[in-house]
This record gives sequence, C-alpha cells and structure tokens, in this order.
Amino acid sequence: MTTFVRLSELLDAFEWVSAVGPFENNAYVSRETGKIWLVSDLDDSGDEPPADVDDDSLYLAVPSKNELDLGRSLALEFTEEHVPARSVEVRGFFGRPGAYGKFKSLLDAIGMLDTWHAYESNGIEQALRAWADQNGIQFTAEPP
Repeated sequence: MTTFVRLSELLDAFEWVSAVGPFENNAYVSRETGKIWLVSDLDDSGDEPPADVDDDSLYLAVPSKNELDLGRSLALEFTEEHVPARSVEVRGFFGRPGAYGKFKSLLDAIGMLDTWHAYESNGIEQALRAWADQNGIQFTAEPP
C-alpha cells in the first residue's frame, strides 16, 4: 500500500520528534490516510491521536535525527568536506557535552554557519526521502 504525504508535513513531524526537551515527542503517519499525528508526553493540543497509534501495521513512527544518524555523523561529514583543517578540533568537540553548540560557534566564527544549515537541511531531506521510500510513502505536491 502506498501512503501519500506532503514533504513539508513530514519535515515538521521530523523536527517535532527530534526536539530535545523535558518531555518526549513522537509522530506517526497513518498508513491508510497519510495523516500525521503529533504526540507528546505533555499533550495539551486537544487533538487526541487514535488509540491504536502504536500499531505498526496501521501507523509508521517518524524517525528522529538520532535514528537517522543525522547528528554527530552529519557534522563530521560536513567538516571533512568543507573545513578539513578543523577536523581534529571538531572530532574533539564530540567527545564531550555541548559538542553541537561548540561546533556551531566555530562555524559561525569562520563564516560557515549558513553553509552548514543548508548542508544539514539537504542531509535531512535526503534521509527522510530514503526513509519514506523504504516505507512506501510518496510525496504529494505542496500547496502553492
């Protein structure tokens, strides 16, 4: 069965599940309708998900940044491609807490932060497209 969703909605759901906070966020795609349900431990949206949202045969759980390996690995890949002279320094960041903040501060200081954001967005989109393809999801046109 093919499921149809908008890429922008899947990207929003991905950001939702990848958010770090005091509560856990999940998102599920209905295999039948393509509707995306956002679920949180701190659910005050009033939009109750179906009771069977955890049923893998009916809903796909949207992966997070960590599940798609888009954190540390993507940052190190970017560094190797765009600022290889700083590779050892950046690898050192990722051995301690606060690595991502230090990485972004470095990129800001050397004028590469916008390049990183574009690279990261492209990497996320490619990974979500591959995940969607593996799970029978096709993208519908975005509204104008």
